[in-house]
Amino acid sequence: MTAPVRRVNVLDLAAAKRDRRPITMVTAYDWPTGRLVDGAGIDCVLVGDSVAMVVAGRSSTIPATLEQMIYHGEIVARAASRALVVVDLPFPLQHLGIRTAVESCARLLKETGCQAVKLEGTAGQADVIAGIAAAGIPVMGHVGLRPQAVHQLGGYRMQRNLEQLMNDARAAADAGAFAVLLECIPQEAARQITQAIGVPTIGIGAGPHCDGQVLVLHDLVGLSLDHVPKFVRAYADAKGVIGDGLERWRKDVVDGEFPGPRETLG
Repeated sequence: MTAPVRRVNVLDLAAAKRDRRPITMVTAYDWPTGRLVDGAGIDCVLVGDSVAMVVAGRSSTIPATLEQMIYHGEIVARAASRALVVVDLPFPLQHLGIRTAVESCARLLKETGCQAVKLEGTAGQADVIAGIAAAGIPVMGHVGLRPQAVHQLGGYRMQRNLEQLMNDARAAADAGAFAVLLECIPQEAARQITQAIGVPTIGIGAGPHCDGQVLVLHDLVGLSLDHVPKFVRAYADAKGVIGDGLERWRKDVVDGEFPGPRETLG
């Protein structure tokens, strides 16, 4: 009888920081991408509110709703059997009080089957993180560039205020976050934060000194249809492969080559 696959948990991530083993995290939004990311041995699957942009074609993550995150999170949680599944808390639920935030995170945990949630915020959300953690819900912080606050921050731009970044990261860790995502900050700031806090840091556009790295799947495999950030490295050309396949199929249909004898039943 085959033993069940052991799922990565928050203690494994803490051990990875201690042992200096890099942590890997990639986004997924549906059954195929969840299976592929999980099968690649990635440590964590993030069901990001970036779904509003890369799947739904929105201009920001702000339109994502709790119901959408539950829908996509439940699919990915069923698809991934090994990776730690983290689901984003969408805007503005972390700003509506501790009770609302805990209730929303509880719904994510109960209705998706995920193992953790992630929320964006500054030190001002430390009490919310503490409340969620006190409820027994693993929570990841997110500081630096916060896409949900893109209008307040003046666009998708690097965040350079080291004092603010350090305060936000320390506040999240002290409040009980099991990890902190650092987005679009100088690599020296990321290095100092990673050394200063006791929980793992996961970087995106934050240089090589974090405890781990995360990328949006569509950027990583070359499936992005719009602007690709400078900090992305594409490891495949999915857009080219899919586009070529579609063009070849269309031509075969027009030329009478599809369906052929192999694709014809009876």
